[in-house]
Amino acid sequence: MSNILDVQGLTTVFKTHDGDVKAVNDVSFSIKAGEALGIVGESGSGKSQTFLSIMGLLATNGYSTGSAKLTGQELIGLPTRDLNKVRGLRMSMIFQDPMTSLNPYMRISKQLSEVLVHHKGMSEKDARASALEMLDRVRIPEARKRFDMYPHEFSGGMRQRVMIAMALLCEPELLIADEPTTALDVTVQAQILDLLGDLKRDFNTAIVMITHDLGVVAGICDHVQVMYAGRIIESAPVNELFANPQHPYTAGLLASSPRLDIVNSEEKLTTIPGQPPNLQRLPTGCSFAPRCPHAFDRCIAELPMPRPTETRSPDHSPDDIHVKACHLEDHKGLAA
Repeated sequence: MSNILDVQGLTTVFKTHDGDVKAVNDVSFSIKAGEALGIVGESGSGKSQTFLSIMGLLATNGYSTGSAKLTGQELIGLPTRDLNKVRGLRMSMIFQDPMTSLNPYMRISKQLSEVLVHHKGMSEKDARASALEMLDRVRIPEARKRFDMYPHEFSGGMRQRVMIAMALLCEPELLIADEPTTALDVTVQAQILDLLGDLKRDFNTAIVMITHDLGVVAGICDHVQVMYAGRIIESAPVNELFANPQHPYTAGLLASSPRLDIVNSEEKLTTIPGQPPNLQRLPTGCSFAPRCPHAFDRCIAELPMPRPTETRSPDHSPDDIHVKACHLEDHKGLAA
């Protein structure tokens, strides 16, 4: 199966008065139709900037180099006029706070229907009918009654469903969800994740889930990539990564997540000491070395390159490669 999105050597730099900030550093990955890819890491690790670069939505002081191809079409450097023909039609993005993404002065019906009028050339009547049908598909209760309401008349969970409906109206090949459940309570989170899983199956849409929540990744993703200081430091099938993390940072993230199977009330969550590095002055070697309990001399002096591990389960397909950017030998049970 060919890739929906193929990214190679993507680098994003922001020019500031204090010098250049390299927010994304030589990132490469791909995603296929019907696949859900999770991108995890701390705030500032480069998760969102990677996909804002691909969407052409960087701040004016930022620029990107490298390659990002959507079904073969190069996106990096594509003129805004041509990007506008792609965004919303072939790839869509759902943002964390739907209230800042929806126009508070426009009815939901108008905001949805104008997507189809603009991208598909539909009449207003046909666009309204299709938009209403999509609201039903994303499980908005009594969609017909709510269709002409304003965003403030919807709950947070329903506003997020409206954003998902808007993103899916043109049946995009790629759906990018940037922290789509962070502002929602856990019950609504579960409903949104179920909805995204259904859409992945029904539309065969490739989904990218950008999140700091490993529970969200476990619930919907097939593959997961861990980012730190603008680089992908580990990539693996989701079950493989949870069962056998190979990078100390990944192990630290997993150890710092609450677990229901720990019944000892005296058991405390593990924390990762220190702070992420300054992106203007990245260290010569591994960016995680100053915080890593396993660091040794080579980590300080030499940047680790991504390499396949030898710990992958034998029942995985050849495409499900477990990759890490770490000088440590492959390790069973690093999380322990």
